Formats: sequence, structure tokens, C-alpha cells
Amino acid sequence: MKKYPILVVDDEKNIRLTVSRALESLDMPVQTAVNGEAALQKFHEHVFGIVFLDLKMPGMDGMTVLHRIKENWPQTRVVIITAHGTVESAVEAMKLGAVDFIQKPFSPAEIRKLATDILDRETIDEDCPSDYRSMIELSKRHISDRNFAAAREAVRKAIAADPAQPEAYNLLGVLLEIKKERLEAQKFYRAAIDIDPTFKPALANLDRTTSWNKFGKIDLGPDHKEHESRDEDEDEK
Repeated sequence: MKKYPILVVDDEKNIRLTVSRALESLDMPVQTAVNGEAALQKFHEHVFGIVFLDLKMPGMDGMTVLHRIKENWPQTRVVIITAHGTVESAVEAMKLGAVDFIQKPFSPAEIRKLATDILDRETIDEDCPSDYRSMIELSKRHISDRNFAAAREAVRKAIAADPAQPEAYNLLGVLLEIKKERLEAQKFYRAAIDIDPTFKPALANLDRTTSWNKFGKIDLGPDHKEHESRDEDEDEK
């Protein structure tokens, strides 16, 4: 992905400042917007590669902004900022192409890592990925492009490459949820848990899908890179 500017959209000044400062080391320009209307106006002036978008804002809500972005600038990657881990419309957000979520409070290292992962994901050659991790990341890229059939195929190839990893089964469950096949999705969440009974993403997804009217963030699973040291985080706070 070309290093287009990153846009941070949040009505909380501290969040905008934290995210902006966290991204400084990536050597990419960062702009901010205080609400959805201001964010969309900026899109008429610049092309953005990544948007960190809060769903809960006064005025135009984040879901409407997400819909407008993916409708008019589909190649922009959108990270949903959530509070307390809840997104009432998580499945709908993923249908629109929001594949990455981050929960408040977050550390600068988490922000940098997520942005770096998204940039790295864009460099994968979909014609010849063969290893498990590349297949998983390629699937996430397809989700962002709303090419869900290709995303499912990439996950199935990941399972074939390494059937002993729970993350792929969990991600396939998410993709089945997008198809509104909740019962099938639950089977794959359970398959992930059978492989690793402590795998929190699948446990959270299964709990969310089996609880009556319980909302929660869709959990795609752990990232593959190590977080930066806690000492670095403390220095930046």
C-alpha cells in the first residue's frame, strides 16, 4: 500500500492525540477529524490509506461514516474504535469492510502494531501465498474489500496448511456469521475451542452468538507479531 495519510476520527481530543502520536514513528502523515461530517469533508481533499474511526460520536455516527467511506473510497482500510468492547452492529460493520477493531483503552504500541499489520497485509501476493499466516492475512484483506467468497477460500487454505491452529476456524466462523449462517459459525467457534480450550476469541464469539440479544465485538483472533515492550509503552504515556 502506498503511504497515504492516516485519518483519526474521534470526538475525544485525548484519543485523537494518543493515536496521532503513536503513529508518528511510521513516517506517515496523520490527520484528525472531530466528527463524521468533518471526516468525509477531508476525503474530498485527500486520499487516506487507513482510518481509525470511532463508532460512537455525536451527529453522524461511525456506522454511517463507514458506509460512506467504503461506498466511495473502497480501498481505504477502516479500523473501528470501540468502547468497552461492545459494537452492537459488529457483523454489519464487517459486511461493510471493517475487519480491524481496537478497544479503548489502548496503548501506543497496539496502535502502531495494528497500522503496521494492515500495511503489511497489502503487500501479500494473492497468487502465491502458501503459508498459514499469509492466508489468514490475505483473508482479512479480502474482507476489507468485501470479497467474502475469496476470504472464505483463503481461510480454508489456511486450515489445510495448518489444521492445528484455532485462529483459522474462528475466522471462518466470523465469515459464516456475515453470511447469516449463525449455527454453522458456532460449529467453527467450537472447533477452535476444541483445539485450544483457552482460545479467548472463539470463546467470546461463541458466547456472543449463543446469548440472547447479547452484543459484543467480533473477535478475529490474536495478531501474529509480538507487542512492543511494556517499558516502551510506559515511556510514551
